[in-house]
Amino acid sequence: MHHFRSSFVVIPMIALFVASIGSAITGVGMEWYHTINLPAWTPPGQLIGFIWTIIFILTAASALLTWNRFPRDRRFVWIVSFFVLNAFLNLFGSYLFFSLHTVAVAADEAALLCLSVLILIALTWKHSSLAALLLVPYALWSGFATYLTVTVWWLNG
Repeated sequence: MHHFRSSFVVIPMIALFVASIGSAITGVGMEWYHTINLPAWTPPGQLIGFIWTIIFILTAASALLTWNRFPRDRRFVWIVSFFVLNAFLNLFGSYLFFSLHTVAVAADEAALLCLSVLILIALTWKHSSLAALLLVPYALWSGFATYLTVTVWWLNG
């Protein structure tokens, strides 16, 4: 019989919690969002929500691989710290943009979020290329989101 690992419950629950809080923060700001100038190439809200759902699933899978397969060394502590920092940055960016409407600050913060994903990819690559590759869509999307946020800032400056 296989040994049950609580990480298979805890990590997905953390991802679900972060996604739910982020969605709630975003939802509060949607009335404002519909009043600002957006570039013509802004994806529809349903597509954005779908992409974020996939990203949270892939990130949780990466975190599970990391938690269950990595040696408990200094690198592991850094990786876990960056997963936590990334979750915070994810929520804080939504708060800056959708709640505070500080688009310029949100653009800077989005760049930090993207950087945190790139650092996670670099840190996880040595022990698990799969854990790193699962984060590539997140890196691409957060890069796109940074560009979108900068563009929104320019359009509404």
